[in-house]
Amino acid sequence: MNAIEHLIRGRETDLGGFKVLRVLPAAAQRMVGPFIFVDHMGPAAFAPGRGVDVRPHPHIGLATVTYLFEGEFVHRDSLGTVQRIAPGDVNWMTAGRGIVHSERTPPDLIARGSRAHGVQTWVALPLAHEDDAPSFEHHPAAALPRIERPGATIDVIAGTAFGARSPVGVLSPTLYCALKFDPAAALVIAAEHPERAVYVVDGEIEIGGQSLAAGQMAVLTPKVDVTVRARRAARAMLLGGAPVGERLIFWNFVAGSRAKLDAAKADWLRYGDPAARTRFGAIEGETEFIPLPAR
Repeated sequence: MNAIEHLIRGRETDLGGFKVLRVLPAAAQRMVGPFIFVDHMGPAAFAPGRGVDVRPHPHIGLATVTYLFEGEFVHRDSLGTVQRIAPGDVNWMTAGRGIVHSERTPPDLIARGSRAHGVQTWVALPLAHEDDAPSFEHHPAAALPRIERPGATIDVIAGTAFGARSPVGVLSPTLYCALKFDPAAALVIAAEHPERAVYVVDGEIEIGGQSLAAGQMAVLTPKVDVTVRARRAARAMLLGGAPVGERLIFWNFVAGSRAKLDAAKADWLRYGDPAARTRFGAIEGETEFIPLPAR
């Protein structure tokens, strides 16, 4: 049986001067488990005076997950959170009924120049939790389970994998790991989760005799144990879990109904009026925000 159900190649997307590879949603596969959005950012080098500057913007119906290999960001949100994230840490923000956040390169790294490399994902919330109050969790790298296998290292970012459980408070069965391979190392991905995918961050791997390079995602065949082999040193993300059902996306909003998307759009259009910020709140000290796009 073929180990790969779908093969997806990330599409280059410009986020206002900062390019990413957008992997999900894709025509061949909109979601893998609860994961509805995957962006691979960088690696990028910033000269002194420059950096990542993502202005305040809203979310509903999802959890955002930031995981870095290089560089650092400062996260701010309308809950009052101010949190610096370093490589290997996890910032898990549950938007629920609505939240606003920004992500920027810290001032000290802007002053001397820096690099940025990481993966940002969205996890769709179960319908029963779409209207939960927003929340934020930060977990340092040292708090995450690390599993050593011959030639391979597994960091369990969220959910369960390889007999370990992450401290991140997921709301549905979730699989999310960072994998690091030495040349020729092999790792068996058990069929313990209904949906699984492997995204190659750098290097080259092989699944079922097929080679995958950086920027490619293999959606694995369900109910089959799959062996991943490294043709050379490589890093990859393993993601998936149990499906949560179809979702609609508009911009930064994820919802189970068009009515909820339309309500969020209408609320954000009024965000410039402080009296209309009851759903999303405001970030202390921030005055600018990203306007609602036309499409």
